[in-house]
Amino acid sequence: MANTSTLLAIVNPLSGTATAAQKATLQQYLTDRASRAGYTPEVIVTTHAGHATELAAAAVQRGVGRVVAIGGDGTINETARALRQSGTALGIVPMGSGNGLARHLGVPLDARRAIDKAVDGRPVLIDSGEIGGHPFFCTAGLGFEAHVAHLFAQQPVRGLATYIRTAYGAFWGYKPGRYTINGVEKTLFSLAFANAGQFGNNAWIAPRANIADGRLDQCEVRPFPKSMSGGLVWRLFNKTLEGSPYWHGQPVVEATVETDEPLRIHADGEPLLLPESQCTVRVLPSSLLVLL
Repeated sequence: MANTSTLLAIVNPLSGTATAAQKATLQQYLTDRASRAGYTPEVIVTTHAGHATELAAAAVQRGVGRVVAIGGDGTINETARALRQSGTALGIVPMGSGNGLARHLGVPLDARRAIDKAVDGRPVLIDSGEIGGHPFFCTAGLGFEAHVAHLFAQQPVRGLATYIRTAYGAFWGYKPGRYTINGVEKTLFSLAFANAGQFGNNAWIAPRANIADGRLDQCEVRPFPKSMSGGLVWRLFNKTLEGSPYWHGQPVVEATVETDEPLRIHADGEPLLLPESQCTVRVLPSSLLVLL
């Protein structure tokens, strides 16, 4: 039986830098705000990896109308993957390191304003993607970003400062990889597939990406002299990367990527190691309702 008046909030207690007391205050604000809007609020704190997916899938089965993910890009990914191609809409309260999807969609980074949008917003259809069968909603790919994602996951402290230090340290010893994309061999520093336009923190890898056009942006960064790195980083954060001769982008609905070894990839910043040396990347048009 449908229960569209229920609003479920899924909270990752480990995301972001807010204290437990601050998160408890936010949970109370959400409960009060949802109740005033006529919803029956439920709040559940995750306890293990994959828990958000389990909770969201159960919410879909119950016919819950709105599921609000409170956490970082990983929490949002875990929640959203269970809501694809359902009538349950995703609300986003960004509390992570990058918040790429939230930034692209214009979701407020202030938690209370984001809660207001999740409670009052209307459902809008967006696309999603899959890489090697793993769902993503913002960006996925191979190359340098995936390499950094694997290193970043090993760090004891999260956050933007840690990510910058990790990326800077990894850059100097990193060697571009060889890829075969739809039968064409290429040597690339980075290979990204963008549903949204940025990795997070306003790092725009796909400046023209449209999250609801039924396509992904295949973005290639070709090998470049180390002396050019500063200019490329400047372009990345100023939404002008497409003006660089080392960047190439094109729209795709599906691509096959092959290497000579098991694939080290990332999906929405989460590192994944695929046992095979080939994977398919594809878009799923109009597959997720998001509250905006």
